[in-house]
Amino acid sequence: MLKIENLSKVFNAGTVNEKAALNGLDLTLKNGDFVTVIGGNGAGKSSLLNAIAGTWKPDSGKIYIDDVDVTNMPEYKRAKFLGRVFQDPMMGTAATMGIEENLALAARRGRVRGLKWGISNKEREEYRNLLATLGLGLEDRLSNKVGLLSGGQRQAITLLMASLRKPKLLLLDEHTAALDPKTAQKVLEISDKIVEENNLTTLMITHNMKDAIAHGNRLIMMNEGKIILDISGEEKKNLTVKDLLQYFSSTSGEEFANDKTLLA
Repeated sequence: MLKIENLSKVFNAGTVNEKAALNGLDLTLKNGDFVTVIGGNGAGKSSLLNAIAGTWKPDSGKIYIDDVDVTNMPEYKRAKFLGRVFQDPMMGTAATMGIEENLALAARRGRVRGLKWGISNKEREEYRNLLATLGLGLEDRLSNKVGLLSGGQRQAITLLMASLRKPKLLLLDEHTAALDPKTAQKVLEISDKIVEENNLTTLMITHNMKDAIAHGNRLIMMNEGKIILDISGEEKKNLTVKDLLQYFSSTSGEEFANDKTLLA
């Protein structure tokens, strides 16, 4: 479902601020893979997601989504392949619009718009049933402005919006980092449920090593723009945080220095 070949990107080339964000990275995701991504500051995690999403073009390499070469495809065109949830709960929704209006926008993405009622009674019932699966009581608040909801509620709605059209690839960019631990756990449970029920190929960046181990069927660790560890199956299930730290030290030759990750 996703194939990345020899992907490289250097920011501020030729200046004192030159930074190699991605360094000849190769990655392949099979249909239905749920991959968690861990790494220190500047490891290239967000750069990887931005490259896939088309936020900027790589200096070299290729990106294929469902066998389609999207390397030079504009961001707005490749959006039809993707669903994305950002770290900031404010980024995935329209704050001044109601819950049902946000869901309607997501449902109509990429479709031709016509002159008819914005939301039909049938659609409204579908949205109500979808929201009920979250277990947050939002099915009775369809007309409520999204901007009045909590961060966790907004992220849950953003997850629904991102998965509504069954994207080829779901990108979760540290989508629980801005939430308190209890709310983050609830959002992760909802994420697991949505991914499993829709068999979505998913790439999830997290700063929490325990979450990286507990979720998904595969874990990759990045450092200096490369993948230095790729574990799946039973080996991943038996991992501990201590194991990950040892793997990082042995493969990179340095200590894992990311307070946010170590304290999580």
